[in-house]
Amino acid sequence: MATRVLSTEEAKTAIRQIQSIVNGGFTDQITSLDTQGRILSDPNVWDGPLAETFRNGTWPETKSALDSAKEQLEELRNQLDRISQDIFTAGGGA
Repeated sequence: MATRVLSTEEAKTAIRQIQSIVNGGFTDQITSLDTQGRILSDPNVWDGPLAETFRNGTWPETKSALDSAKEQLEELRNQLDRISQDIFTAGGGA
């Protein structure tokens, strides 16, 4: 049984859009969020009951999720190169 290979213009457009989103600063925004979260976590910058909740619970959980998202985006970025090569090869180039 032959393996089906298909690459439509819609697939090419979708891969370019994903690449544009990932390469267009999304990971930079995650880094910026991390910077601001660390600033707010400093008791010399912000303190009090809500600040403690943020510092001890909200921010560590959020930072963990952001770190995970950034790692996954980096992995996606690497996979996108391979995927786009496969799509463009299957579709005859352009």
